[in-house]
Amino acid sequence: MSDPTRATATTAATCRICEGEVTEFLDLGRQPLSDAFPEPARTEGEFFYRLAVGVCADCSMVQLTEEVPREKMFHEDYPYHSSGSSVMREHFSATARGFIEKELTSADPFVVEIGCNDGIMLRTVSEAGVRHLGVEPSGGVAKVAAEAGIRVRNDFFEERTAAEIRAEDGPADVIYAANTLCHIPYMDSILRGIGTLLGPDGVFVFEDPYLGDIVEKTSFDQIYDEHFYFFTARSVAAMAARFGLELVDVRRLTVHGGEVRYTLALAGARTPSPAVAELVAEETERGLGALPTLKAFAANVENIRTELVALLGRLRAEGHSVAAYGATAKSATVTNFCGIGPELVGHVYDTTPAKQNRLSPGAHIPVVSAEEFSRDYPDYALLFAWNHAEEIMRKEREFQENGGKWIFYVPTVHVV
Repeated sequence: MSDPTRATATTAATCRICEGEVTEFLDLGRQPLSDAFPEPARTEGEFFYRLAVGVCADCSMVQLTEEVPREKMFHEDYPYHSSGSSVMREHFSATARGFIEKELTSADPFVVEIGCNDGIMLRTVSEAGVRHLGVEPSGGVAKVAAEAGIRVRNDFFEERTAAEIRAEDGPADVIYAANTLCHIPYMDSILRGIGTLLGPDGVFVFEDPYLGDIVEKTSFDQIYDEHFYFFTARSVAAMAARFGLELVDVRRLTVHGGEVRYTLALAGARTPSPAVAELVAEETERGLGALPTLKAFAANVENIRTELVALLGRLRAEGHSVAAYGATAKSATVTNFCGIGPELVGHVYDTTPAKQNRLSPGAHIPVVSAEEFSRDYPDYALLFAWNHAEEIMRKEREFQENGGKWIFYVPTVHVV
């Protein structure tokens, strides 16, 4: 187990947005790639890095202090599929319908999605006959989208990409990104690309995990290699202004444990919604982005680790069978930070074929098909996919009916 005093470290780094000083407030230790599930016979050579997070004193942007090369995270075998959850399928369908009704109303509208994954949002757009393009760097999911009839460019989005798209397709009415922008450290190139590609009255809409929810729920597992930034309305507004853009709307979302949908436009092109000023004021009142608030969050993270490891150890000592449900990317942070391996959690059930019969990153807990769950229920199931708890517990209701209990660690360690 790692040094419990490390959460109060004060290492300084440089902000990737404004080059201000970043003060580190939480160190989650040596971590593997969160979506790299090794085969049992091929565990040598796993890539590890130091996972730590800090806050910029100038622009209040919370960010990782060490960057993982993008090619290591987003590649041909990237296993996450956005369409895997019925809740997310409906979310993206509703998002697309909203764009069609409110923004894609010109004679020949054009929408670009950054990080389109398997194309779940763009399918609704395509079915409506709207001109579109998905930009997706991970070859496997890009192929799935293309096979579904989505026009896809297998590439990373940046200033160069945006210029090439505009030259070929013209300006975009909507540029959209879901759970993608927070992955990208080189934000200067991204936002210059947005300014290049966006039409005069176009909007750039993105949604990502909200720092306010992470702090409130102590959902520290939202911190992993793919999540480089942790946005607030205040930090997004400051970031946008540096690149000729303006934050004109915000909307709280319940998906993925709590997100905010941010809408940006070219500076002066639209009148900001009152919701922007209201959320900024709320963040100021909460001290969100202030170092004392973030250090208190770090202390809560340490408490959760202590309590979760103690609970799992006690249950195993009492002879109970304990497994986990959902081999999520964020579970890598939990298992490696807390030192949870097969001796505490026998295996992880997951619905993704690409993860099955492999091992969890770093901790090397065996991953098996979710279909095995009902064949031999464990006594306790640690719910890594807690952000889909309602959907999972409804699907697996017989587990509790047969005496099984769910273990949660967000917002506190508790058993249901």
